[in-house]
Amino acid sequence: MEKIKVLQVNKLYYPEIGGIEKTLQQISEGLQQEPDIDVKVLVCQKKGRGQTDCVNDVKVHRSGSFGVLASVPLSLSFFANLRNMSRHCDVIQFHMPFPLGDLACLLSGYHGKVAAFWHSDVVKQKKWMILYRPVMELFLKRADVILVGAQGILEGSRYLKPYRDKCRVVPFAVTDEVLRSGKAYLDQHGYRKRKDQLHFLFIGRLVYYKGCSVLLDAFAKTPKDAVLTLVGDGVLKEELIRQAEILGIADRVRFLGRVSDSEMRRCMEDADVFVLPSVERSEAFALVQLEAMAYGIPVINTNLPSGVPEVSLHGETGLTVEPGNAEDLAQAMNWMYENPEQRLQFGIEARNRLEEHFTQEILVKNMKQVYQDLVSENCNCSVPSQLPKTYI
Repeated sequence: MEKIKVLQVNKLYYPEIGGIEKTLQQISEGLQQEPDIDVKVLVCQKKGRGQTDCVNDVKVHRSGSFGVLASVPLSLSFFANLRNMSRHCDVIQFHMPFPLGDLACLLSGYHGKVAAFWHSDVVKQKKWMILYRPVMELFLKRADVILVGAQGILEGSRYLKPYRDKCRVVPFAVTDEVLRSGKAYLDQHGYRKRKDQLHFLFIGRLVYYKGCSVLLDAFAKTPKDAVLTLVGDGVLKEELIRQAEILGIADRVRFLGRVSDSEMRRCMEDADVFVLPSVERSEAFALVQLEAMAYGIPVINTNLPSGVPEVSLHGETGLTVEPGNAEDLAQAMNWMYENPEQRLQFGIEARNRLEEHFTQEILVKNMKQVYQDLVSENCNCSVPSQLPKTYI
């Protein structure tokens, strides 16, 4: 059987870690195990000379770069690398938004199949979007299929509606490592039944759209024995520390900054409720919800016009509140405190939902189906949405 040759294209790759990089690594390493798929990765360096290496048996070509401007690597060699590597591909998959990738594809002369994985809209860098949008529109017209991680990402996007007929939902997934780690913890310790001194957990960058200021305002209205841990770093850290002091909750709030993988696992194991208070649709999906669900932790998320509320479902695996509403969030946190039995059930259903819809095995299976449909010229790419739409 002849292998389908797939090239994955993105800005960066492991050891750089973000939501897109995690998903790209999952897809690439999962596909590498498939006997009928040959996968390679093309990315850029943040700065420095180009190089080629292998990460867990996946061949990664890193184009040299002069640095990064507006989150885009400045790489001239990337254009030549894409042109050369595309000659040996059946399918090229671009992870968006990535202006350099879009432009390189349009200039490459490549006539094969193109899959675009749309991770989120560009929300904050509106001035750059004026320059990027014409290139992006040409690229989206060129793409044979556009993939999104959730129906809400498609519905909430300002740019995808003209291309709905070629958009398909392929849900993101938790890594096999996190899935196993969560199961091992639950097998040994069971689901959380703590009835007081509740531990709330936030994991993410301390930046505007994550809504941590709203989280602190809400947490100030919870019982005095509750504890909040924030894992992550960012430009708002000092401002948030001052806010906690002003609110009189500094003794109940821990700012851990960046932590190791082992420390992250301990935070998950110690948490009773995970809180995702994001306030902007820049938060397209939030893989960290899945990581919490792997440990049987109920989630409080926000009703953003994105994929966020499709991951953990209101009244089933946690609670969903209006973004930016501290009072609403405080009520949800207090409800979790006051209802330990229902909270326990939410945690059980969270783990069940994860195993049913969001595993790496499902993600790889769906991606493989996309490629097979493309090379057989079945451009409907019949990947079913794994996510029932549920809104509050």
